[in-house]
Amino acid sequence: MKSLEELIQEQLKPLVRKIDAEAYYAEEFLKSIGKAGFLNSETGVDYSTEVHVVEEISKVCMTTAFNLWCHLASLTYIRNSENSYLKDEILPQLENGHLLGGTGLSNPMKYYAGLEALHLKAKKTNKGYIVDGQLPSVSNLGIDHWFGIIAEVSPDQRIMAVVPCNAEGLTLKAKLEYLGVNGSATYSCAFDGVTIPEKWIVSHDVDSFIVKIRPAFVLYQIPLGLGVTEASIGSIRQVCNKQGGCNDFLTVQPAELEKELAQIRTEVYKLADGQGFLHQWKDLLQMRLLTAYLTAKAAHGSMLHQGGAGYLKYSSPSRRLRESYFLLNLTPTVKHLEKMLHPIK
Repeated sequence: MKSLEELIQEQLKPLVRKIDAEAYYAEEFLKSIGKAGFLNSETGVDYSTEVHVVEEISKVCMTTAFNLWCHLASLTYIRNSENSYLKDEILPQLENGHLLGGTGLSNPMKYYAGLEALHLKAKKTNKGYIVDGQLPSVSNLGIDHWFGIIAEVSPDQRIMAVVPCNAEGLTLKAKLEYLGVNGSATYSCAFDGVTIPEKWIVSHDVDSFIVKIRPAFVLYQIPLGLGVTEASIGSIRQVCNKQGGCNDFLTVQPAELEKELAQIRTEVYKLADGQGFLHQWKDLLQMRLLTAYLTAKAAHGSMLHQGGAGYLKYSSPSRRLRESYFLLNLTPTVKHLEKMLHPIK
């Protein structure tokens, strides 16, 4: 079985330009992560290993690391469900690389933060629910993929389900006009009377269930920034002696970035190792926010240090700059995080 480093170097690194420039979706590489056993939870979820996998991939391609985050989010939903069909039939396939999953919870997470109304509505039937509405952007989707949704049944009840992309009444439209991360297999999802049978239901009481899943949802995002930050620091160090050492006079320097990165990384892995993140919601949000800001500073600093070489359209520094802006706007966005942290600072 190949190591993570071998998988990244052989199956992902050669595709990075194609992913960035041509919106190529690295589906087979993503499946190889599961096939290599990195996502197996038979003896318990190894959060540190999964966080490490996301970070290592993000050093090379944050788009693909983001896809893995989407997949890990879908695993989180089912891992915390009491639905035996999903846990016995779907979860093993998602963990062993036979199936891939997406999140679909950008709008619901904003709903629970008081930022948006839920976009999906559900009606109870004898066999489950009928869902209508539209999700503007869901990533890591494909014809045989599954993704999570939350729909409102009544003012007092919301349900969560996982839905296959080939469900009848579900229409997917590709979205390819982003500044970056277009190789993330992102689609708008229109639900027109989509039948959701009971065997797809993750929870009938999402208002309580959301507390179980949101810590991992946020935890898995942090290594996206850690990887991009480390790669940006490496980019800065590559050019430290060019043009007579004039980069020494820039305000953003690698030693400062490395110190901040080490502090955040230590705290994040500490939270993951002891599963403290499950109970330290404020600390987790703070780490996510600090990571987003550090990633933006590191990517910007890399552009300044690289100069004209970084300004090329598909250079690694410019790609990481675009990736950093995506992280700032990934739910929970920095303004979303600032709002959630404000009353409890």
